[in-house]
Amino acid sequence: MSSKQVRIGIIGTGGMAHNHAQAFTSMRGARVVGACDVLEDRVSQFAAAYDIPLATTDADELIGHRDLDAVCIVTPDSSHAGLALQAIHEGKHVLCEKPLAVNYKDAARMARSAKREGIVHMVNFSYRRSGALYRARKMIESGALGDIRHVEASYLQSWLVSKAWGDWRTEAQWLWRLSSQHGSRGVLGDIGVHIVDFATFPVGPVKAVNCRLKAFRKAPGNRIGEYKLDANDTAVIQTEFANGALGSITATRWATGHANSLNLSIHGDRGALRISLDDDYNRIEYCTGRSTQTAEWKTAKVRAVPDLYRRFVKGIRTGATAEPDFERGAEVQKVLEACFKSDAEDCWVRV
Repeated sequence: MSSKQVRIGIIGTGGMAHNHAQAFTSMRGARVVGACDVLEDRVSQFAAAYDIPLATTDADELIGHRDLDAVCIVTPDSSHAGLALQAIHEGKHVLCEKPLAVNYKDAARMARSAKREGIVHMVNFSYRRSGALYRARKMIESGALGDIRHVEASYLQSWLVSKAWGDWRTEAQWLWRLSSQHGSRGVLGDIGVHIVDFATFPVGPVKAVNCRLKAFRKAPGNRIGEYKLDANDTAVIQTEFANGALGSITATRWATGHANSLNLSIHGDRGALRISLDDDYNRIEYCTGRSTQTAEWKTAKVRAVPDLYRRFVKGIRTGATAEPDFERGAEVQKVLEACFKSDAEDCWVRV
């Protein structure tokens, strides 16, 4: 495989699938050779746009194709586990959109199966392309911040109050994200999963959560056509980390003025750091050493890191799974599951 072109199939050809196709078609050593969607017109248009030879509405046909090395699963959350397990059984490498599954049991099964079959398996936590996030992890591991005491992380979107991304009231690609009947786990499963990964990657695992979820009224009877708008659109998570730190992790679609903002602040007894992806994926601010006495912050520009699409192809070529893998996806899923339980039972839940 190291000397061959990696042949990729994309299952699900909605909005996010275009990111996958654009990334792989612009990359040396990779080619998208197949696409699948339940909507024939959509997959045909997608295949034509990216010069993909195979367009099908049959996932079995794509996954079982002998001229395919890997699949990207870009479908609604509830279908991830079944498609991934089928691809793993066929010996195909898998890049799966987040969340890895709708529950921890399925996510853990996916991770075990992928590891057992020896295939490359990654979950698309796309904000891991931030070089600043990796510098934050190194700073914490080096002890530059001392013992971590307080963490604040937020993912802020405003597409429920603006049309910057399109009109959610009329477009199925947004409406399904607001409806549990259409496979959505709400803002927690859609973007909350990103900010949980973003916060815990440098700080470490979560010990317990106390979560509040809410679906605000968005239409008469909270319904538009076939879509019952019952999936949570705001999540607030009080968090206790395994290292003893306390923090808050929030995600919302009601953050007026924020198109797509991720922010992270980490405070220890010897220093602090903060990252805002609005500004720069590879910039970090820090307050350490003597600066802690005067509350002065410094800024560093750090080296960029490869995006997950390049890591996926490299992993296939080298035979080594790159981070974030399915095991990491399952770990984050376990936190989400504790959040749903906490909201339902109105209590702290151990992870």
